[in-house]
Amino acid sequence: MSEGINDHTRYIVDLRRHMWMDGIEVELRRLIWQIAVVGKYISAKIHESNRKLAGFKNVYGEDQLALDRISDDILKNMLKNSGFVREYASEELKEIAPIGQGQEKYIVTADPLDGSSLVDTNLAIGTIIGIHKNSVFDCGRNSMVAALYITYGPLITMIYSAGKGVHEFVLDREGEYVLSEENIRLNEKGAIFSPGGLRRDWTDSHKRYIDRLESDGYKLRYSGGFVPDINQVIIKRGGIFSYPALKKSPQGKLRLLFELQPMAFIMEQAGGRATNGKEDILSLNVTSVDQRSPIYIGSSAEVTMAEKFLSQ
Repeated sequence: MSEGINDHTRYIVDLRRHMWMDGIEVELRRLIWQIAVVGKYISAKIHESNRKLAGFKNVYGEDQLALDRISDDILKNMLKNSGFVREYASEELKEIAPIGQGQEKYIVTADPLDGSSLVDTNLAIGTIIGIHKNSVFDCGRNSMVAALYITYGPLITMIYSAGKGVHEFVLDREGEYVLSEENIRLNEKGAIFSPGGLRRDWTDSHKRYIDRLESDGYKLRYSGGFVPDINQVIIKRGGIFSYPALKKSPQGKLRLLFELQPMAFIMEQAGGRATNGKEDILSLNVTSVDQRSPIYIGSSAEVTMAEKFLSQ
């Protein structure tokens, strides 16, 4: 899209037109669009939800809302019928599921409803998607071709990247995703921090890092939801989200395949960084679908500072 387009014209550019103008291949454009449409149905189910637990555990032993299962089913069924996806990996499944004929181009990873435990509190939650061409048992830098997340908040927004920048769309009253911000770029240094995990469980090096951010005047912004916390770093043009290695959980909490890789892909496309403290998230090989990793993700100055503290 040319830089000369004015704000009014920019607003009426919808998702399908934007992806066509951005030169994304046809199959990938259609797949991203279909996933965006699924976000409408998941949003409707959130509003309909009675917020009661389904009465059993998911594969990670956490309380699983009925809404999690519904969201996963909606997404999986759409992908199965899309004609573009050969395999589907989800936080709600034990294994990667073959859902196509075997010749389709893409593999999709999903956290269908990240932050579902926040539904009762009416805080923002979201859907996280990674799109791969090669096996997911590789580093993300070799396999990923696109990523997106949808935020269900006061507005429904979608941020996506297909390797050509990061773009935000807002779902309007007519049910169309319209361009809100194009080519979002983070500043080298931000002003907010979102620290996950209990302070008592932090390692000494991580604690020193957080103390430094506090002494430097960074503002604490932490909701307990990965999607809204990453979204605010991107929309505010910088800052840091961290969920570190903990004393009893050296691999942290968040899952590499479903949560960290897609967000790292988007963050790098926005000019930021994502690391486990030593290596870039997109350089890590995936060895299992439930693999976890510490994460420091945001603008480059804060991530680089984290690496220095963790190396001491």
